[in-house]
Amino acid sequence: GGILEPANGCAFLFYTGSNITSDFVVVGLLLWWNERKPDLPDVKRLLINLDNGPECSGHRSQFLLRMVEFVDMTELAVRIVYYPPYHSKYNAIERYWAGLEKSWNGYLLDTVNAVLSRSANFLWKGVCASVNLLDAVYEKGVRVCKKQRAKIDQRLQRSNELPWYDITIRPKTV
Repeated sequence: GGILEPANGCAFLFYTGSNITSDFVVVGLLLWWNERKPDLPDVKRLLINLDNGPECSGHRSQFLLRMVEFVDMTELAVRIVYYPPYHSKYNAIERYWAGLEKSWNGYLLDTVNAVLSRSANFLWKGVCASVNLLDAVYEKGVRVCKKQRAKIDQRLQRSNELPWYDITIRPKTV
């Protein structure tokens, strides 16, 4: 997975030997926030552009549950905006991945360390990425029960025009 801050070229890459799941994506997001928070003390809201893949779709209950938990843990308001289907070419992280893959040309990536090292040495806009290996096991097929899904849905503010592609989650008020 990866997070790219388009304005400054900072990239945060996270890999796993397990499955790429909603849990994996949100764990990576939380690691990114914990790393970047000291440099972003005034940030109270995040706008996250996503490609609507199966692990982070606006329909995926486990992803939405984990995002609600992320919002409550960080006290950040988060707006998730998805690129339309088949438009990932506009997603800056996709261009980043393409550049990274091109830089790998001719290198033997036969170990995890080789991948992590090559990733950490790739420059994008003159900046090296923060690279992390998440060694937890991420189970596929985790679902949220209907009762819990109803509670999650109450926390989601979906756009009237694009309810599945524009979702805002605000921190829980006490």
